[in-house]
Amino acid sequence: MSGSSNLTKLHYQSCRIARQQPHHRVNRLFRTFIFGVILGALGAGALLYFAPAVNLHRERSLISVQPNGGNLERFQINLPRDRILVGLAGVEDSIPAALDWPGEEFLGDMQAEVFIVRNENNAVVGVASRVASSTEETGAFIEWVLHFPARGTMYVQMDLTPAEDGVRDGILRSGTRDFLPLEGSIRERFVSEVEDGDVQGRIVLEATLAGPLEDEA
Repeated sequence: MSGSSNLTKLHYQSCRIARQQPHHRVNRLFRTFIFGVILGALGAGALLYFAPAVNLHRERSLISVQPNGGNLERFQINLPRDRILVGLAGVEDSIPAALDWPGEEFLGDMQAEVFIVRNENNAVVGVASRVASSTEETGAFIEWVLHFPARGTMYVQMDLTPAEDGVRDGILRSGTRDFLPLEGSIRERFVSEVEDGDVQGRIVLEATLAGPLEDEA
């Protein structure tokens, strides 16, 4: 499916959501989504610039079938090596160092990060942006945009409050290409004890996704 067709379908889904939710809430979500897409594009460019030898061919998807329905797939982000952009107003140690992040008058306390994403075999499979804010102007939100060049893009909205064990749950709000017909949940957790060279920690994203019931035959 072409990129223009993907964006057209994604726009149609955004319009459908707009009819179901308060107008100001949808506008904020859509602006955030566009911001995340832009960050994802920047991350893809940064990935190609800093790691031009990475082969982004389609890796075999490491998916397991769940007993209660749906398919589980885990992705991981090794820190700090896979963090390629950090933007936050008032912080001097942005990544990359020359990043001129807009001040609070423009983005408030919005924080944006762009990462390299790996599968469970530690192979690079894509890039992702994580955007968060708690200002009154935008309302509080935490959102991921995960882009896999060989598969498509996922837009995920996370719960504001994590569970007692630190795990944060989220919902797949929209997707393109392979993820277009899917729905389900995304779980975010941080692993602090990692034995892998200079890795100081790891973000693990667990996606439990399934197609509509009418498509399962």
